[in-house]
Amino acid sequence: MKMRPGAQTGFLMCGKEWTDGEALEVRSPWDQGVVGRATVATRADARQAVNHAWASLRRTRALPRWKRREILEDVAAALIEQKERFAQLIVAEAGKPVRLARTEVDRAVLTFKTAAEEAVRLGGETIPLDLTEGNEGRWGVVQRFPVGPVLAITPFNFPLNLVAHKAAPAMAAGCPLLLKPAPQTPFTALALGEVILKAGWPEEALAVMPLDNADAGWLAEKEERIKLVSFTGSARVGWELKAHSGRKRVVLELGGNAALIVHDDWPDLDQAAARTAHAAFSYAGQSCISVQRVYVARRVFQTFLWKVVDETAKLVTGNPQEEATEIGPMVRLSDAERVEAWIKEAAEGGAKLVHGGERQGAVIAPAILTGTKPGMKVRDEEVFGPVVAIEPYDDFEQALAEANHSRWGLQAGLLTRDAGRILTAFRELEVGALIIGDTPTWRLDPMPYGGVKESGLGREGIRSAIEEMTEPRMLVMSGIE
Repeated sequence: MKMRPGAQTGFLMCGKEWTDGEALEVRSPWDQGVVGRATVATRADARQAVNHAWASLRRTRALPRWKRREILEDVAAALIEQKERFAQLIVAEAGKPVRLARTEVDRAVLTFKTAAEEAVRLGGETIPLDLTEGNEGRWGVVQRFPVGPVLAITPFNFPLNLVAHKAAPAMAAGCPLLLKPAPQTPFTALALGEVILKAGWPEEALAVMPLDNADAGWLAEKEERIKLVSFTGSARVGWELKAHSGRKRVVLELGGNAALIVHDDWPDLDQAAARTAHAAFSYAGQSCISVQRVYVARRVFQTFLWKVVDETAKLVTGNPQEEATEIGPMVRLSDAERVEAWIKEAAEGGAKLVHGGERQGAVIAPAILTGTKPGMKVRDEEVFGPVVAIEPYDDFEQALAEANHSRWGLQAGLLTRDAGRILTAFRELEVGALIIGDTPTWRLDPMPYGGVKESGLGREGIRSAIEEMTEPRMLVMSGIE
């Protein structure tokens, strides 16, 4: 794949690079320089990719487990070998600081390694059926089989690892894959597609195709040979896709408005403040589990607030290519303008801007607010930017209620040493995961991951995704000597 500035790169289908078509210009979020031009696939191209995927299903379904494992391990090895290449692609098109980009490559390696292990664990069970008279000698076997071609739609913020979270489980399950990467970050996905094919995955069983949203929606709605749609992105688009996907399975990993509760028995507020600052502002807050709301026991509220301010002041904002940078630009100027407007709206509504909030181009200085109220966008909506609201509480039950007062429910964090409070929070908080002793931004890639309410449907994480991408089938045996 050519990556000279301004060069046009084709989409991948049937093992070939196709350059005939409209060009999508990708620009750096940092300096607006041209990263490259990607070829946009047409609806006819997408239909052809589905033809290949459907025809390849018999082959991918029959791939022995050792072969699936071998291919996945080879992808992981290639990512290790090409770590800096992929990190620089992520920096160029996503504007992610280079150290975070390298961490993302490491996470993708773990994702593929875990999928390799799960590919050989994918089993079934034997069920006795001689439970009533007349069924002597009858028994059953349940085995899981791939559902069929998977349409995966991925976002810009983790252009390698969130693609890996769809590609690796699909390969482990034996499902052909059609991948639509985000228009801001097609090149990382295309490079990963090349690696997957070189590792030995059947050419007809993979297509990496930048598509416009209408054509991706058409695939999800009209193409019956697509059996599962896996979408990570905005809630509006995700739920609309589900509404029009008919009988297809749909897995949605959508937005969040992550809350952290800091109780007054937590012994190390310095560590808690440092973790909070990084979890709120790393990569300019462009993560669905970025800390956005913090509820702090009133006895330690002022101390904690100013410790977070101090830790935030230490964070380095600037050019994502520089090793020291922790906060780079937002992916689009329009996103930075939106976040700036939401901060101003909150301040005009009575909230206090304690730190930051200034905008220079697509860069927002990390903003800390307090005195926010329900109804303010920075409190109710997903900011998806470097903004955190820190508020006091008097009663632990009140803090749980405040955390639940959201249409989102992805992850939450809790800092307390009290087992009773931990169990109460685990029972009461309406989230997909509760993180004890850390912020809600913590995630390990093999764990089940997903949300409730408007935050999604189904679970990612390799084993969970494989289960979504396979279906149980039962074989009943009798009369066999």
